[in-house]
Amino acid sequence: MLSLQQGKSLVKFTREVIESYFSETGAVPPENLRDILSKKRGVFVSLHTFPDHNLRGCIGYTEPVMPLIDAVRGAAISAALKDPRFSPVEKNELKNLIVEVSVLTKPELVEVDDPVKYLEKIKVGRDGLIVESGFFKGLLLPQVPVEWKWNEPEFLSQTCVKAGLSPDAWFGKRVKVYSFTGQVFGEVEPYGEVIEKKFSD
Repeated sequence: MLSLQQGKSLVKFTREVIESYFSETGAVPPENLRDILSKKRGVFVSLHTFPDHNLRGCIGYTEPVMPLIDAVRGAAISAALKDPRFSPVEKNELKNLIVEVSVLTKPELVEVDDPVKYLEKIKVGRDGLIVESGFFKGLLLPQVPVEWKWNEPEFLSQTCVKAGLSPDAWFGKRVKVYSFTGQVFGEVEPYGEVIEKKFSD
């Protein structure tokens, strides 16, 4: 678990990583993050426009395959420049973008003998989901169903759609559902206060 102060430092560092791409300077991680940044963690970096909060880029790593410092660097640059849904962010946009960082736990397979029981095992506001079937795979972060006011069945269906599957694919025996949790830290406004976003009691 990251403290609020560490979360604030992480968001600031993430913004500096993006800015360093344009200025060709290095982003130096603060001392209070050195321990956590050395640990392997999954992470997503999301960019939203301000003040209308439209998504501008979101890329990350689901699995803890590399130290968090490398994952943050990669996700930050990719969210800004390589999200295929958007054109690359330009330098003059940075002053109008909010940076959000989601640090994830390792995804775990949700095991059920009847797909209907997924509804008992997942919780909107706590879980992020991954739906996988063959070559198809989709992920939605924990904050997404809260922002869209989905219930659990809608969350499952929308994750299936994200994977390129039909909304009711989660009823299928060959579909695997994974859940994970995360700590989400984000700016209230560009370069402004950083808060930890809570989505459930």
